[in-house]
Amino acid sequence: MRAVDIIRKKRDGLSLNKEEIDFFIKGVASGEVPDYQISALTMAIYFQHMTEEEMFNLTMAVVEAGEQLDLSSIKGIPVDKHSTGGVGDKVSLVLGPLVASAGVPVAKMSGRGLGHTGGTVDKLESIPGFQCELEKNVFIKQINEIQVGIISQTGNLAPADKKMYAIRDVTATVENTALIAASVVSKKLAAGNKNIVFDVKVGKGAFMKTEPRAIDLAKTMVDLVARAGGKSVAVISQMNQPLGQEVGNANEVMEAIETLKNRGPLDLTNLCLTLGSQMLTIGGRTETPEEARKILIENLENGSALKKFKEMVEHQGGNAAVVDDYSVMEQPTNSLDILAEKAGWVTSLDAMKVGGASSLLGAGRRKKGDEVDHSAGIHLAKKEGDPVEIGEVLCTFMWSNENADIEAATERIREAYYVSMERPQARPIVLRIVE
Repeated sequence: MRAVDIIRKKRDGLSLNKEEIDFFIKGVASGEVPDYQISALTMAIYFQHMTEEEMFNLTMAVVEAGEQLDLSSIKGIPVDKHSTGGVGDKVSLVLGPLVASAGVPVAKMSGRGLGHTGGTVDKLESIPGFQCELEKNVFIKQINEIQVGIISQTGNLAPADKKMYAIRDVTATVENTALIAASVVSKKLAAGNKNIVFDVKVGKGAFMKTEPRAIDLAKTMVDLVARAGGKSVAVISQMNQPLGQEVGNANEVMEAIETLKNRGPLDLTNLCLTLGSQMLTIGGRTETPEEARKILIENLENGSALKKFKEMVEHQGGNAAVVDDYSVMEQPTNSLDILAEKAGWVTSLDAMKVGGASSLLGAGRRKKGDEVDHSAGIHLAKKEGDPVEIGEVLCTFMWSNENADIEAATERIREAYYVSMERPQARPIVLRIVE
């Protein structure tokens, strides 16, 4: 069997069998298949698509070509959440402790930020001392003790996906449903998770720009998990504007803690309750999401969700005083108010441009390996649907890094805000649920 014959077969629109996919993916993981052949196959898949059988075989081949984490020693039914990425997306920081407070284990592996989207690991590392790299046995012990833990992804899980993604990123083959679904689901299965709630973002700040494409991806991922013997649900959520009012790292941790104190922004709270209620149902804690939602609301009100977050911070070496004193995190040395130049209503707020402005301040990475300024970020005083007067504060920049590009960030944020005399219709955060 030769890689070139597999590429030719897919180029001509034929379906690849399991043996061919296994052979190619093993070669990707071992380094035997060179980058140019990987890029040729991903481009062929991009144009010729894949059948459900091919997608499933690709997913399982990626899982089996690397290390697999065994979570079977965790008591109960662990449930994971995966977001397709957005701006201001601090959901995992709220959701993990919230769901764990109701007795469902959450063993989460998260990534770092790249481009306009922020990473959960970067946010957690804003808390002094917080360790995101734990040995597997320590991680599982923590889950059994307090039901929650969030760590960074290990390099040996799904190495073929890591290599393929890096190539897709620079060969314009990212936006393909089969390749995205196989990439996401293979990483989750390799990390030992078969019970997953997907948060599929749609809109200006998301990979999926339209609802039909988001629904297609959601259905594909849910079907793949079912074929692998797991349970999953996908929530389609709006990402035209950022989630919550904080975009950055330390300031997003602060907003997550405020949400766990039951005084967070409505869009963030509502999304966390919707995702969390699906997680409790999949985890067997409740019969229905409606019943689960009541439990989660109660745990926000009685402080048990906040207590669980504090336990997680303590277990992972972080300064738990952060729950009551945000000043233990790195504080920005500079701030700048961006003022409205016209009156009216905020008709739209482009999430991708806000994320770009935040990165220019130092909160994100322009390339892999860049250092992040944990104190940098943007507070959004005005969001879609808010009235605004000339001279009112639209948002506030915060930063400490002397390399922050304030001029470019200001230009980007002014492009993000569209103010007009027309009051926009309110858009729900949750658009639909795919089972």
